Amino acid sequence: MKCNSLCRYFVGVLDKDSGQMEVYNAEIFNMQPLLSGRRILSLTPAPESQHNKSYREKMDLCIEAFGTSKQKRALNSRRMNAVGNDILNTAVTKAATNIINAKGVTALTQDVAQDDVQNISIFLPPCNEDADKPEDVYKFEDILSPAEYEALQVPAAVFVNITPEEITKKMEDKSHCSFVLEELKFLPADEKRRDHKARCLWFLDILIKFSQLKVIKKKHPMGPECPHIISRKLMKNFTSLTYNNGSVQNLISASMKAKIIAYVIALALHINNFQTDLTILQNDMKLQESRMMDIARAMRLKVSKAKGVLGLENEQNHKLGTLSLPLPVQKSSGSQRKRKKMN
Repeated sequence: MKCNSLCRYFVGVLDKDSGQMEVYNAEIFNMQPLLSGRRILSLTPAPESQHNKSYREKMDLCIEAFGTSKQKRALNSRRMNAVGNDILNTAVTKAATNIINAKGVTALTQDVAQDDVQNISIFLPPCNEDADKPEDVYKFEDILSPAEYEALQVPAAVFVNITPEEITKKMEDKSHCSFVLEELKFLPADEKRRDHKARCLWFLDILIKFSQLKVIKKKHPMGPECPHIISRKLMKNFTSLTYNNGSVQNLISASMKAKIIAYVIALALHINNFQTDLTILQNDMKLQESRMMDIARAMRLKVSKAKGVLGLENEQNHKLGTLSLPLPVQKSSGSQRKRKKMN
């Protein structure tokens, strides 16, 4: 009863043999009639137009004929809302058509592309536009903190002491991305510089592998050899929290994937003296070229063409990304008015 919403309901099941009753929790619910798919017998056959009506239309006819005054008011209100929605949809369609005719499809496409670049810029590494040197535009400390860099010494040792034979075997096994395997061939002879490049390559390889995951289900998704501080960095900085099946999960969303791409490019620039092959990175991360170029240009890189590296799709025209000063002026929408979001 409506007067007491705190009532509890039970169903009793009587065992006729023992005479005992078991009591179960229950809920009150209302059953609804099923009209569609059944033949309703009547003294006069229904008109032909009635056979093709939907369940909702049949229920509306029942309410019109036998419903209470409250049900009839609700029916009239719903019909008025439907008319209002039709009018609104017509008005929106007409307005959209007018905008397309006035501005043109090309200009609207450019607006959308500009908005996409603005959305990408949110996930870029911190950019120092007033830097005097390329290495200060995207500072190394913003990619790897001193503590994180220190933690990479142990796992990166396999790269420091790697031999040409081991590189060849890794290329056959494809145990690392193409960018890393190619750069391992050119490790510096100087011990300090060799160790630095090895650490950077190891972290870049982990970032690219991490970007291929979807939902992170393990506490240490990159394996036990990955330092705890690096695993925590990946989970904290490059995943989004989502709620699924009653539990919280870490998800690599499209925006987080864009963030990983930007940090991979920034690290590759530091490795390669601020000019890097974007196409190799694009292939390693399984991206479309347009996506890679959008992020590279958002990072203010100059993109130029170059022939592919030997053994890596020679027929493909590779794109080089160069970070040089002064930075290219970031293209703004200018007189383009920012689109308003409709609530």
